[in-house]
Amino acid sequence: MQRYSLRTLGPRGRWIAAAVALALVLAAAVAIGLAGRSVPEDDGPQGGGTTSEAPAAPKSFSRPEGASQFRPSYHLTPAKEWMNDPQRPFLLDGLWHYYYLYNADHPEGNGTEWFHVTSTDLVHWKDEGVAIGKFKNGLGDIETGSAVVDQDNTAGFGKGAVVAVMTQQDKGVQRQSLFYSTDKGYTFKAADGNPVMDNPGAQHWRDPKIIRDEARGQWVMALAEGEKIGLYTSRNLKDWRYVSGFERKGLGILECPDLFQLDLDGEPAKRTWVLAASANGTQEGRTTGVAYWTGTFDGTTFTPADDKHQWLDAGADFYAAVTWDDPRLPDNERMASRHAIGWMNNWTYARQLPTTDWQGGADSIVRDIRLKTVQGRPALVSAPTPALSALDGETQAAGSRPLTPEGAGELPVPGGGAYRLNVTLERAPGDDGTEALLKLANGGADYATVGYNFGTGTVWVDRAAVVPGAEALGPLFTDRRSAQSPPRDGNRQGGTAAQKNGSVDLAIFVDYSSVEVFVNGGEQTLTSVVLPKSGQPAVSAATAGGKLTLKSFTYTPLATVLGAR
Repeated sequence: MQRYSLRTLGPRGRWIAAAVALALVLAAAVAIGLAGRSVPEDDGPQGGGTTSEAPAAPKSFSRPEGASQFRPSYHLTPAKEWMNDPQRPFLLDGLWHYYYLYNADHPEGNGTEWFHVTSTDLVHWKDEGVAIGKFKNGLGDIETGSAVVDQDNTAGFGKGAVVAVMTQQDKGVQRQSLFYSTDKGYTFKAADGNPVMDNPGAQHWRDPKIIRDEARGQWVMALAEGEKIGLYTSRNLKDWRYVSGFERKGLGILECPDLFQLDLDGEPAKRTWVLAASANGTQEGRTTGVAYWTGTFDGTTFTPADDKHQWLDAGADFYAAVTWDDPRLPDNERMASRHAIGWMNNWTYARQLPTTDWQGGADSIVRDIRLKTVQGRPALVSAPTPALSALDGETQAAGSRPLTPEGAGELPVPGGGAYRLNVTLERAPGDDGTEALLKLANGGADYATVGYNFGTGTVWVDRAAVVPGAEALGPLFTDRRSAQSPPRDGNRQGGTAAQKNGSVDLAIFVDYSSVEVFVNGGEQTLTSVVLPKSGQPAVSAATAGGKLTLKSFTYTPLATVLGAR
């Protein structure tokens, strides 16, 4: 994608007990008790795990010592300096390996490298340090690419070697290089003969995304080439052959492509290919984001079902996203959903954010995406990955009540800046309002408003520049971001064409300097960087006029992910 340097940029286990004489059983019980055995599943603790697992660490809802004003509590950020593009994770021996672009020399020095973190649950992360350093082989820094586990030793580095192909850029020329790891992704060596793909004279030629096409015994690469996604194939991850291109005008310079399959509505008979790329939606009144198309792929050519793209997120700050599945699952589950994570920032103001101890924003929470028929069309829908529930504190609820311009009465008061709101808004028969407003505040100043208009079926997010330095981010920061998501049950509840009755469900994840909104089960999402004042957090609800109904409202504090930043 746009680089910092040169751009505008438990399965539950069970031991099988051996049959032994009664005397031996009693002796073993006396000698070692129960501490060393795993119990059958129906005797184990509820919710997963066995008694042999270490007890979970207690949750903390306090800021880590020394945390700066905007440092998130449960989103991944570097300890210091700069981060940007995510690199698709892979799984080895039950551990997820994930890399992101990192510049330890920011702000004086340029160039990125791959910083390595690991996780067992895609929520808690452990820093492993830089895995592939920049400026080591004479071909430039280490930019975006992808890593795969070469289970069949197609590249010749050993069965199960981790092979990474990424862009290196030197003097403005972008080439693709190969690095490999024989220690499960902790350290890498540059392959002899780099670059494995030399630049053919293109200005934009970057961000290789590689997948395994088992049906045809080949590797497939999607490469960002200006306004085109080039598709290449290889048998050995070293020798690549161009097979086709997918070109689209009006979306700026495409970056960080992705190619994957999902079953539409969870039906294997409707298995569908998705081609995605980070793009610029300025011509559509949007900003940068992730565009995608659904269609077919025959091993060489992607053919879209229609020419109109869709967007994975309608907010200002979801870019360079990667997606991946869980290889431990059976095929039908792997193809029903996959994970996704994006860079939570925007190149327009990425270098102007007033964070002090690090730069480059943060990663989004990990989401699970599915392909669902929405308003008659295949669409990607997103939901927070279920493992995030491990961070939940004690939920506080406010019962159903009228919502008026004067508000909704007393609502739970957030105890800190990291929490989730689950809200159902309703326009019931007899209600005469149109627009509901949820205001997020800190220190007495509203910094973000999440709104929903029942007349237009539109959800939106407004941000306010309330801290010193925020005004320098420009109008893009304060421009409204919106998306269409019609109210549910509207047809059954009636209402005029201009005033649709029905309800809308909102899940809002707040983490000090970010707000992620999931609408109607993830049919729309809006991701935003926010910059609140310091001070006591608060949440309020009202209408812009008339009466609506606040059907349900819950507040749940979310624990700090210790040691993961």
